[in-house]
Amino acid sequence: MRNIYNQYDGLESIFSQYTSDTSTQPAITKFKQLFFELRHPKRTTKHVSDPAMGSAAKRINMFLRWMVRNNTTNVDFGIWHSISPAILSCPLDVHSGNVARKLGLLIRKQNDSKAVAELDLLLRKMDPSDPVKYDFALFGLGVFEKF
Repeated sequence: MRNIYNQYDGLESIFSQYTSDTSTQPAITKFKQLFFELRHPKRTTKHVSDPAMGSAAKRINMFLRWMVRNNTTNVDFGIWHSISPAILSCPLDVHSGNVARKLGLLIRKQNDSKAVAELDLLLRKMDPSDPVKYDFALFGLGVFEKF
């Protein structure tokens, strides 16, 4: 992380610089590349997800949600202002994925990067300015309501 802050002006700088007009997924891939540009044990690369390798990148998408979405609901921090909430992706896990399938929001059976892209398309139709606002409902129905 020191390298990221010293060489690239921090995490927000990387994510805002490498985010596309429609998605943060390319920035997640670039973050992993930059994070592991220093010498490191090969086994450690499995601990950082990469959508380009098929991962849903749940934890990184959750982190981006926390940092980017405004804090009016006291769920997210909203301290990064260089990335639009409109291009965030839903942190997809077994709970949100199963609920999305039961609601007909997701057809793909695996919880992978293709499923994230599929869900992104539909959630962005529902709310183009803040598609991941549905994340807590999808997750909550799965975990707390056993939907």
